[in-house]
Amino acid sequence: MRNNKFFLRFIVILIGFGSSINAQDLLEKLEKEYPDKPQYEIATFKGTRISLGHSIENRRKGVLEVKAMNLFWNIPDYPSQSFVADKWTARIALEYGLSNRLTFGVGGSTLDGIFDGFLKYNLVRQRRDKKGIPLSITLFQNASYRSKKNESYGGIPLSDEFIDRMAFTSQVLIARKFTPQFSLQLSPTFIHKGSSSFEEDPQNHFAIGIGARYKVGGHVSIVSEYYYLTNPMKSIDTYDAFVLGVNWEMSDLMLQFQMTNARNMVEDAFITQTPNNFNLSDGNFVFGFNATYVLHFNQKN
Repeated sequence: MRNNKFFLRFIVILIGFGSSINAQDLLEKLEKEYPDKPQYEIATFKGTRISLGHSIENRRKGVLEVKAMNLFWNIPDYPSQSFVADKWTARIALEYGLSNRLTFGVGGSTLDGIFDGFLKYNLVRQRRDKKGIPLSITLFQNASYRSKKNESYGGIPLSDEFIDRMAFTSQVLIARKFTPQFSLQLSPTFIHKGSSSFEEDPQNHFAIGIGARYKVGGHVSIVSEYYYLTNPMKSIDTYDAFVLGVNWEMSDLMLQFQMTNARNMVEDAFITQTPNNFNLSDGNFVFGFNATYVLHFNQKN
C-alpha cells in the first residue's frame, strides 16, 4: 500500500514538472511572437512648426498638411499708412508624409518671391519607458530660390545666375518632452548662400535656435523661439529672430498667433536677414497668423 502511494506521488510530481516545462515553453513562444513594443512619446509639439521654425514633428504616412502663413507690420513714414498694416507677406505650403518618419514639403512666399522645398527625417524618437535615448532627433534640409530683389532689407539687387539666388539650410532638431505640458527643442543650423551681395558678407552662416512649448490648458499652448546667429551680415544691421505666440488646436485645424521681429518665413531669410529688433516701435513689431489644415488620405494611419 505504501509502495502504491509513493508511486502515485511520483507520477503526480512528474506530471506537474512536465506541465511546468510545457507552460514555460509556451510562455517563451508567446514572448517571441509578441515582443514588448517600445512606447514612444507623441505630440512633443502639436505641429510641424513651433511657430516660424520647424519642430521635430513629421506628418504620418499619407497625411497632407496645407499651411497658410501671414505676417503684418508697419513702416515709419511709409506713404500708405494703412489702418491695419503697411506691409503684408504670405506663404502657402504643402507638406506630405512619405512615411511615418519622412516628410516632403514645398512652399512659396510673396516677400522676395522665395520658393522652397524641404525634407525632414525623424532619426531618433524619445521613449516613454526610459529606454534608449531620452531625446527625439529630426534632420531637416531646405533649399530655397529667391526670384525677386531683397525687399526685406533694403532692396539689394540679385545676381542673374540661378545658383547665386539659391540658399540651403541644414538643421539638426533635438527635442525632449519633459512633461505633458512642457517641451524644449534645440536647433543647430548651418546656412549656405549661393552668393553674397557684398564681399564682406559671409556665404556660410551658423546659428543655434531654441524653442519651447507650454500647454496652459485644454487645446491652447504658449510657444516661443529664438535664433542666435554667430556670424551675421556686415553690410547691414540685422538682429536675432525672436517669436512669442499662442497655438490653438482644433482637431485637424491649428491656428497660430504670434508676435515677432521677423518679416519672412523661410529659414535662411528670417534667421540671417531680420532687419529690426523685437520691440513695439514702429516697423519693429510684426504680427503673424498661421492656419494649418490636415487631410488624411491613408485612413489606416
